[in-house]
Amino acid sequence: MSERRAGWKRVGDQLLALMVLLAVCFGAAAAGGAATYPNVEGWYALLAKPSWTPPDWLFGPVWTALYASMAVAAWLVWRRQGLAGARGAWALFAVQLALNVGWSWLFFGLRSPGLALLDIVVLLVAIAATLAAFWRRSLAAGLLLVPYLGWVGFAALLNFTIWMMNA
Repeated sequence: MSERRAGWKRVGDQLLALMVLLAVCFGAAAAGGAATYPNVEGWYALLAKPSWTPPDWLFGPVWTALYASMAVAAWLVWRRQGLAGARGAWALFAVQLALNVGWSWLFFGLRSPGLALLDIVVLLVAIAATLAAFWRRSLAAGLLLVPYLGWVGFAALLNFTIWMMNA
């Protein structure tokens, strides 16, 4: 294979990997959204919430940016070390993604802010561990997860407050 053709293959592989990681992250978003969207205007709208609760329209754009950032961060780790070279980081990434989806199903699907609070605390630890593992492999990948950690920290406080206000 010519050097030029090999270069295009590498670019194609990189784009394919990025598309797969975007699909995985937005697939997780869709799985969580399946529990969330049917309950936003009904059950969630009726809950007592603190005055600092963001407006409903803000959650979609924020989560879109966060899921895209997660995918790009994972892609940067893949580019640096592949799948085999970063097994622990990939395991942490999968765990935090599953906990992320689980939170939506606990909070909105089961309508259980208390159980969701337990999940989101573990999720915060998993995100911090993933961020650290990614950071060791790629500074940019770690930095891309910082807003995610911040938003989920804020969401944990909001979850706790909603749970307390509606207990």
